[in-house]
Amino acid sequence: MGLEPGFVEDSGQGARGFARWVQGALERGPLGGAKLMGRPRWQIDAFRCPNCAHLELFAARRS
Repeated sequence: MGLEPGFVEDSGQGARGFARWVQGALERGPLGGAKLMGRPRWQIDAFRCPNCAHLELFAARRS
């Protein structure tokens, strides 16, 4: 099974304190923002190695 397309939603200063992964290729609306209506979203969890600073992101929980 391969990877599926998606993108990370950035809510800017109105963020809730966490990022979300949005399913599907990025499509822009008429004002340039990402089309989000009806798209599934998953909360992103991040883990960092304290020795080498390697970072891994997982989107396992639907939000």
